[in-house]
Amino acid sequence: MISRYTRPEMAAVWEAQTRFKIWFEIEAHAADALAELGVIPKEAAKAVWARARDVIFDVARIDEIERETKHDVIAFLTHLAEIVGPEARFVHQGMTSSDVLDTCLNVQLTRAADLLISDIDRVLAALKKRAFEHKMTPTIGRSHGIHAEPITFGLKLAYAYAEFSRARERLVIARKEVATCAISGAVGTFAQIDPRVEEHVAKAMGLTPEPISTQVIPRDRHAMYFATLGVIAASVERLATEIRHMQRTEVLEVEEFFSEGQKGSSAMPHKRNPVLSENLTGLSRMVRAYVTPAMENVVLWHERDISHSSAERMIAPDATVTLDFALVRLAGLVEKLLIYPANMQKNLDRLGGLVHSQRLLIALTQKGCSREDAYKLVQRNAMPVWRGEGDFQTLLKKDADVKKYLSDAEISEQFDLGYHFKHVDTIFKRVFGES
Repeated sequence: MISRYTRPEMAAVWEAQTRFKIWFEIEAHAADALAELGVIPKEAAKAVWARARDVIFDVARIDEIERETKHDVIAFLTHLAEIVGPEARFVHQGMTSSDVLDTCLNVQLTRAADLLISDIDRVLAALKKRAFEHKMTPTIGRSHGIHAEPITFGLKLAYAYAEFSRARERLVIARKEVATCAISGAVGTFAQIDPRVEEHVAKAMGLTPEPISTQVIPRDRHAMYFATLGVIAASVERLATEIRHMQRTEVLEVEEFFSEGQKGSSAMPHKRNPVLSENLTGLSRMVRAYVTPAMENVVLWHERDISHSSAERMIAPDATVTLDFALVRLAGLVEKLLIYPANMQKNLDRLGGLVHSQRLLIALTQKGCSREDAYKLVQRNAMPVWRGEGDFQTLLKKDADVKKYLSDAEISEQFDLGYHFKHVDTIFKRVFGES
């Protein structure tokens, strides 16, 4: 994790103290269940809670022990025994390290998902607000980066809203899928521990029991989780890239908010660069980069190996921390985005009416002209306009072949900008559930 791109709420999920607190809770809840089953004394389970519930674990001490044991869970249990005393001998009975590590990881991933879902909600709120502000603001739709036909800026934001709505749904599903608990012992057979212990711990930690876990929770669950984060990151980059294009000097239809005292360039004082959008592009690439190791972690030897462990220690905090920062930054970008309707209209008019070419094509065919001939008639009048040699409507009205089918009034009718927006309300109702 890099502090520059880390928010404290998400960082707290992955701090060592948080991890050890979760490890303790897993062990203590397991002790409660073991005590209820008569496997360990109830007084021992009570002592574990009483002596360590509110303790601040000594991370340096645990690290010191691990340097000798070369085993993180044993190091923690040794430190816990120093705190709890003789009753600590009843802790971890019938359990294996993966029971603690995997259950803890899934607790952290669900907590991270909750923060990310909240982040997406903020993005959705910003997109919805701005979409309704500019529901009918005309702008040009582009295909291949070239002017195509008119749309509204509200529709552009509605596209993004629908995409992030799907992202939220996927993340809710991914959270549910990864929210499992395994307290099944070595190779996952429950030979040394009763399945009821797992059920108790799962309920206490807000998880569900893993149906079958070998010695580790199956990593296809985690692969889906990180793949979902990767898709969300792609959606972040898609919107960021659109904003970057629209802020280009030659376009300048929108612009990132530029605060008082902000500097755009160390060399050129006039610069106002889309730095937030560019930053989001880079962060999104990093989140997607973690998808591949998550996929590769699915393939483990037999009932357990730890080839996944080192990768997960990096990708779990890094992917969630980075996406958390990116989503919050994106929400702020949209909330403060400067929008220039006059420039949108100016760009819309740049091609001298060519954006209405399809309407002319259809009008000619409806009056009896073959589609092939209609296309030729429209295109031969469009190309001079493309080269800056006249106005599209004027040229059409001077074309004798076009006039065989359409009167001046009928030609003018095809240049009505509002015609393109007659179904905006329908689209908004589909996306937002309201007109």
